[in-house]
Amino acid sequence: MTVRVMVDLSDDIYQRAERLAVFTSRNVSQVLADTIEISLPAISARPRSHRSFSDLSDQRVLALANSQMQPDQDKRLSQLLDKQQAGELSDEERTELWALMQIYQEQLLQKAQALAEAVRRGLREPLSS
Repeated sequence: MTVRVMVDLSDDIYQRAERLAVFTSRNVSQVLADTIEISLPAISARPRSHRSFSDLSDQRVLALANSQMQPDQDKRLSQLLDKQQAGELSDEERTELWALMQIYQEQLLQKAQALAEAVRRGLREPLSS
């Protein structure tokens, strides 16, 4: 099942999608649909072991608020991002980069939610703006 959606894009984004479509011998709508499909699972790809941060102990909330990506994953992510910037990423590395980006995004979302809960409980000061 598919749903037709109308979206307004900036000229720059459309032109990038159009160039990728020409490069990959696809139409722009396929490129955009694939891009969205690849990008959205980052938030809900894996079920979380806990849905409500309010149910967690103070110690667990603080641990999540202070969590960071594993050093080996962080190092590899940086390497792949450097290769992508240089235009030297293989298809296999591109897949690895997407997987690491999903891990990074999920952890960042979880960290933000835990930080908000820690601030709500008075365990941490709000971040200054």
